[in-house]
Amino acid sequence: MLYQWSMTSVDAGRDTAKQRRVRASLVELIATLSPGEPLPVERELARDLGVARMTLRRAVDQLVAEERLIRRQGSGTFVASPKVTQRLTATSFSADMRARGLRPGGHTVFARVSPAGMMRAGLLGVPPHANVLHVRRVRTADDEPMALEDLHVPCEVAPGLTGQDLEDTSFYELLAARYGTPIVAGTQTVEPCLTSVEEAELLGAEAGAPAFLFERTSRVADGRIAEFVRSVYRGDRYRIVVDIFPGGSARH
Repeated sequence: MLYQWSMTSVDAGRDTAKQRRVRASLVELIATLSPGEPLPVERELARDLGVARMTLRRAVDQLVAEERLIRRQGSGTFVASPKVTQRLTATSFSADMRARGLRPGGHTVFARVSPAGMMRAGLLGVPPHANVLHVRRVRTADDEPMALEDLHVPCEVAPGLTGQDLEDTSFYELLAARYGTPIVAGTQTVEPCLTSVEEAELLGAEAGAPAFLFERTSRVADGRIAEFVRSVYRGDRYRIVVDIFPGGSARH
């Protein structure tokens, strides 16, 4: 019995080493492909790598779990788009994307002005009858949908602002350049969510796909609230990094 157990352990070790080799080969292959390109079919890939299809499948499963590959039912396995990493800092979407070497953009889905009402009045610190501009935008990075943003701005903070003004433009940069009122502070919350059917359609994702929900309230120098924004970021293209320090000394 002891001898049989030892042989099983050796075989398992060999299988693990083989899977590591296959995984390394797949990582090299992925590096030569562009996001969205398919892997060769399983039968051909297993033959080229000289392994059983089950061994190949386990290695592919690992890379799918790491979100380097994406499986699409009935279509095959494809190279995933790299995730954008964000540290939790006070910065605009446009500045964040540029810092990562990506070209920011934005398409206005709709824009309308209406009274704040009780809920938005509380969020924006304005009377319920005060006019608020609501702009829905699809935010893009290198022309690929990254986030769906619902921006609410008190009209007194940015008089005359329109949805057209915000096409491919940063609200923060426009606020500072046109109105001379840069954002100086804000409060933001982040939580996981699932995309709705409407959100998924605008983001080019599947309904019910994992996503991040950001909600932010920002102020200008005189203390007025300049925006309340709700943004849904694609979970397959975005991740969050937080710096932590022991002993209670947090650095923001």
